[in-house]
Amino acid sequence: MSLPELLERHLALCDELYQLTLEENRFLQRERRPPDESARAYKLALAARLETSLGELRALPLPPGSHGGSVLERARERTLQILHLDRENEQHLLRCSLTPARPSAPPATSTASVRKIYDQPRRTG
Repeated sequence: MSLPELLERHLALCDELYQLTLEENRFLQRERRPPDESARAYKLALAARLETSLGELRALPLPPGSHGGSVLERARERTLQILHLDRENEQHLLRCSLTPARPSAPPATSTASVRKIYDQPRRTG
């Protein structure tokens, strides 16, 4: 495979991983819980494909004086965006793990416990 084809395929992988990371970010902000196991498995598989793609790019020598062109530059920029967003997602995950889950409904209060509270004498201080 030629260098331009590898670069285009690598950029497509970067874009796919970015979209997945963006969806994960939205999910974490909305749901305030970690994604399910299938989403994590898909992200790991995509990251492995990206690692393979990087290995293929490193194996091809660049012509002297070449920096890979605009496609490689766009891939680098996208990778930085992924890293930044992934760091933000890690912060969301940390908050999720430290914050107890919100109850869906307030705890039920029996009429006896409410009566007990209202029947107590008031303290004046």
